[in-house]
Amino acid sequence: MVDVGAKNDTERIAIAKGEVRMKKETLELIRAGAMKKGDVLTTAKLAGIMGAKHTSDLIPLCHPLPLTHISVDLELKDDEAPRVEITATARTIGKTGVEMEALTAVSVAALTIYDMAKAAEKTMQITNIRLIEKHGGKSDVVNP
Repeated sequence: MVDVGAKNDTERIAIAKGEVRMKKETLELIRAGAMKKGDVLTTAKLAGIMGAKHTSDLIPLCHPLPLTHISVDLELKDDEAPRVEITATARTIGKTGVEMEALTAVSVAALTIYDMAKAAEKTMQITNIRLIEKHGGKSDVVNP
């Protein structure tokens, strides 16, 4: 692991996004709460939060961090590209950033959506997982 001992403790914030693209019919089943495995959105939100909390167990050499906040928001979009958009925000006060926690939250939430809806559609696509913002430490990042 990288030695971060000499760094100052600062508030660290990261926001990540991603999406699960699917057929309109699959999105409607999720919206209606009609998936056989249960409530897709609530389960995916919880899974994303749990994933963020276990990031250092999943990614080699990633520092374990005491998260002060993690949120996972899911939005159903039914325009020309039906999808569930996922946004995760992670915060801590520490010596290293929370980008990996936010990205892991999005990834685990997306995988959970796929797992819970795959009986209805196996052609869903998990896509566009990316860091949107990072604040704290030496550098800030803001991506469109």
